[in-house]
Amino acid sequence: MKKTIKIKKNKFEGSAEHRYYIQKEHTKTFLIHLARILLLIAFIGIWELAAYLEWADPFIISSPSRIVKQTIELYNNGSLFTHISTTLNETLLAFLLSTVIGAVIAVILYMVTPLRKILEPYIVILNSLPKIALGPLIIIWVGIGTKAIVTMGILICVVITTINLLNGYLGVSDEKIMLLKSMGANRFQILNKLIFPATLPNFVSTLKINLGMAWVGVIMGEYLSSQAGLGYLLVYGGQIFKLDLVMTAIVILCILSAIMYGIISIFERIVMKKR
Repeated sequence: MKKTIKIKKNKFEGSAEHRYYIQKEHTKTFLIHLARILLLIAFIGIWELAAYLEWADPFIISSPSRIVKQTIELYNNGSLFTHISTTLNETLLAFLLSTVIGAVIAVILYMVTPLRKILEPYIVILNSLPKIALGPLIIIWVGIGTKAIVTMGILICVVITTINLLNGYLGVSDEKIMLLKSMGANRFQILNKLIFPATLPNFVSTLKINLGMAWVGVIMGEYLSSQAGLGYLLVYGGQIFKLDLVMTAIVILCILSAIMYGIISIFERIVMKKR
């Protein structure tokens, strides 16, 4: 008779201290998220109450209920999603192009040391230059509309992208680079096998910074030249002193930027798990 030997796999559950620590961390994370939600609810409630009781002039500060009413009005006249999609498309385009261009420039400057040393002061000057000053030139160079708006967004983001990524590349340990060189690795292999993986957290951090700067650049561009978009609503609402419209545009901007930031945070968690 053949005996069937059954092997039971013991599932490692960890020590009681480890389980307590994990539970404590989960509880802490839950309480942080709960506090964030309660803080937002409290802020909205106090804002609405302040407007209702006229602790502050509702014309100046608006109120959540008036913002909701204004949003419904924009939806009913068919312009809400037109303005949202216009600004969102311009922001995504500026964000993606500036990230790619800045990353390419950073790699070139890292690989070509003399070029980096020559251009370094000019990059610093460009970073400190108020980009809004280039607005009239941008309109003359590329015309009005989407091209000018996206160009403004790129100009604001690309220098920051270049500086952040380049600093990350230069911060990689020289000992590790020398080790790979001693094993016969060329510069491109070092870049691919060491520099890029080592600076991945810096790249994700740069994406988060770029996201906010892309919104700033696009809104600035829409201030200069636009016929639609959330920046257009901000300008138009200010011109006719309809501050409910201005506050509505600001709230929508906050919601959109929060969603995009959340997407990048999810991407960050996925990438970090694969490291």
